[in-house]
Amino acid sequence: MLNPDSRRPSLRLNNTLTRTKELFSPREDNSVKMFTCGPSVYRRPHLGNYRTFLFEDVLQRYLEYLGYRVHRVINFTDVEDKAIAEAKEKSLSVRELVDPVEEKFFEESSRLRIQLPGLIHRASTNVQEAARLVQRLMDEGYAYRHQGDIFFDPLKFEGFGKLFGLDMSRWPKKKVRFRKDTYPGQRWNLGDFILWHGSAKVGEPAWDTSIGRGRPSWNIQDPAIIAEYLGFEIDVACGGVDNLFRHHDYTIAVMEALSKRTFSRFWLHGEHLLVDGAKMSKSKGNIVYIEDFTKNGYRPEHLRFFLIYGHYRSRKNLTGKGLEGAAKKLDDFRGLVDILSAGIEEPDSLPEETTCPEATSLLDVFENAMNDDLDVRGAFDGLLEEVSGLADAARRGALEPVRRRLVLGSLRRIDQVLGVVFPSEK
Repeated sequence: MLNPDSRRPSLRLNNTLTRTKELFSPREDNSVKMFTCGPSVYRRPHLGNYRTFLFEDVLQRYLEYLGYRVHRVINFTDVEDKAIAEAKEKSLSVRELVDPVEEKFFEESSRLRIQLPGLIHRASTNVQEAARLVQRLMDEGYAYRHQGDIFFDPLKFEGFGKLFGLDMSRWPKKKVRFRKDTYPGQRWNLGDFILWHGSAKVGEPAWDTSIGRGRPSWNIQDPAIIAEYLGFEIDVACGGVDNLFRHHDYTIAVMEALSKRTFSRFWLHGEHLLVDGAKMSKSKGNIVYIEDFTKNGYRPEHLRFFLIYGHYRSRKNLTGKGLEGAAKKLDDFRGLVDILSAGIEEPDSLPEETTCPEATSLLDVFENAMNDDLDVRGAFDGLLEEVSGLADAARRGALEPVRRRLVLGSLRRIDQVLGVVFPSEK
C-alpha cells in the first residue's frame, strides 16, 4: 500500500475566493475543518440539492482517502421565514413541518450513500450562541438595533462582498435595510442585512436570550453553528452556487468581523442541475426527486453516479438519455469487476505491503484525475479503460488470482470515494 501522505501535496482545488486552482493544504497537517451548508428543511430536498450534497460527500471522502481526518459540520436550517410561512399555510407548527423533511433527508442520503456527520446541528438549538454573536457584533460597532430588529452594516466591514466580487461602488448613499431571511433569485441586496428578528409576530417561534426575545435570522445561524463546533477559522467551506449571492459573503463578514482573521481558506461551489435544459423551479413544475427515477427501474447508485459523473463546477443536464447512458456505463464497469472477482475469495489475506503494477496503476489513474479539482469523470473513464484491459486478461487466464486480489483491493479503496462500484456495506 502506498503511503497516502506522499500524495497529499498533489491535490489542487479551484478556490472561489481567489478564482484560481490552488494546492490544497489545511491549517493543521493531518486535520481538515470543513463546513457544508445543509438543507433548509421547510421542503424536502430535490435531486439538484443532492447533487451539491454529493460533490461535498466526494470531497470529504477523497480527503479521507488521502489520509486527512475530516471534522465536518453540516446544519439544518429549521427556523426561518420560509418555514414559518409554510407551517402557517399548512396549519402546522414549524417542528411538525420540518421533522418529516429531516427524516426524509436522512433516508435519501443513506440511499445515495452520502456520508453524514454523526450529528447534524439545527439552527433552533443554537439560538443562544447566535444571540451572543449578535451582541458581540453590536459591541464592536458592526451591528445595530432598528425598530426591534438587529442589522449588520456591511460598510463597517472592509472587504465586504469579496467572495462574489461585489462592486461596492454601486452601494446606495441612503440607508437601506433588508428584513427578510432570504430573497428570491440571484440578486444582491445593496444595504444592511438582518441578524435578529426582534419584532416577531405573535405565534411565530421566539426565544428569550441575552439580547431580548426573538429569533436568529438565517444570516447569523450558520456563523453561530460554525463558531460553536469548528471555531472561527476553518479550511473548507462548500455550498451551491446560489450561495454566492449574499449568503456566503454574509457569513464571511460576520465571522471575520469578530475574529479579524481569514474565516475559510478554500471555498468550493457546486453548479446547478438542469432538467431537460431548464433550471428546476416550482413554477415550471420540473422539480424531480429520487423516486421519480427509482420507480422506473433505476437504482440509487445509478443516480449517485450520474450526479457525480461530471465536474461539480459545471452545470449538468438531466435527460432520460443521459441518465440511461450513465446507468449503462456504471453497470458495464460493475460487470468487468465481476469478471475480476470470479473465483476470488474474500477477505484478502495477503500482507498489507504486497502490491503489483496493475493495482498501483489503478490508484495512480484515479489520483491523477481526482487531484485535478475532483475530476470524477476523468478518474472513472481512466479506470474504465484500465479495468477493461484487466478483465480481458482475466478472461484469458493471464491475470493470476494474487494479482486480481490486489487489483480488487485498489478498486475497493477507490470506491470508498466513489461509492458506486461495490455493494453498500450497510
